[in-house]
Amino acid sequence: MSTQIFVNLVTDDLERSKAFYLALGAEINPQFTDDNAAAVVWSDDVYFMVLKREFFTTFTDKQVIDPRTSAQVLLAFSRDSREAVDDTLAKGLAAGGSEPREPQELGFMYSRDLEDPDGNVLEFFWMGDQAITDGPPEHDREAA
Repeated sequence: MSTQIFVNLVTDDLERSKAFYLALGAEINPQFTDDNAAAVVWSDDVYFMVLKREFFTTFTDKQVIDPRTSAQVLLAFSRDSREAVDDTLAKGLAAGGSEPREPQELGFMYSRDLEDPDGNVLEFFWMGDQAITDGPPEHDREAA
């Protein structure tokens, strides 16, 4: 069995979040969706549970941050090409997301950040096959 990833995200508007993630190409699993949460399916191995803020607080004793002002995680998703990265961003922006940073062009890698309407950050990136196999070019490692 492969490892599956389930990420819990906070939302202030569950219907808006569902519409946003559907626009990006994810699906909603109705078996695990109710008035408090939505199961967002990216693939057979990657899922989000988008939880209303009040419901989210029942899963932790820690303070739940406001993703509009604080970062807890940055979620990165690979894409097959630079064009696919741009296409995903266009869909997300049209669905109410925002782009908090300029695109990052490193030659071997291209990435763009997308904030969902609640401020959760999703990074979409493309990396060239040689970089995937060999790592970033030597001069890029020295700059880091």
